[in-house]
Amino acid sequence: MTIAAPPLSVGTRMLVLARLLTLQGSYNYETMIGNGIAFAIEPALRLLPGGRGGEAYCAALARQSRYFNAHPYLAAVAVGALARAELSLENLERIERFRTAACGPLGSVGDRLVWAAWLPLCSLIALLTFGLGASPFMVVAVFLGTYNVGHLALRIWGLNVGWSDGLAVAPALSTPLFRRGPLMLTRVAAVVGGVAIPLALARSAGASPLGVFIIGGVGAAGAVMLGLTQGRVQGWRVSLALLIVAGVAAMVLR
Repeated sequence: MTIAAPPLSVGTRMLVLARLLTLQGSYNYETMIGNGIAFAIEPALRLLPGGRGGEAYCAALARQSRYFNAHPYLAAVAVGALARAELSLENLERIERFRTAACGPLGSVGDRLVWAAWLPLCSLIALLTFGLGASPFMVVAVFLGTYNVGHLALRIWGLNVGWSDGLAVAPALSTPLFRRGPLMLTRVAAVVGGVAIPLALARSAGASPLGVFIIGGVGAAGAVMLGLTQGRVQGWRVSLALLIVAGVAAMVLR
């Protein structure tokens, strides 16, 4: 029978969050990140009747160690939801159905948002700082700072929404952040890349301001050319040719 879950203390939440940072270290071909899910959720399971080492605790920990595959950052949603379900003594069939159903959405949404959008954007922002003259240390600091702020915020949000919504977290994954966020981030990345790549090439080649202008013009011409061809020419061939032209121009004008 479902009961009200006991509240999670700040200390328990922080411990679960800290363990979520080690999730990818648990990856294996048998359970994927299932062991990591159990490790992250374990501090909350200590609140089950009988406490740590009790029958309910051991059964729940074994259950959460089974196969689970999702994006390592959005897995925080599952950890929060499963923690609440276990502490509420939720029906075991519902818990198993949730574990099975959550893998796909938490994997695909996370891949689109993080690997295909956020990570490239952070990389291009760091490249832009290099093109603007920042030191190597500053370039690395900008990348690590922007990227870690994003993924930590995503983990914290996921843990909180999972705990607050329990097994009914589907609406939270259909918010504008996940529906339109990847597209918006990739568009921003395209704009940043259009500025960052010519500046970085110009700095690497020691080009003059005129060289920067030429490199930028070559990039813009390439973008127009790709748009006009409408898929009739392979983009990587045009890009390679433009990079060669830009590099030669930068060396001549340095």
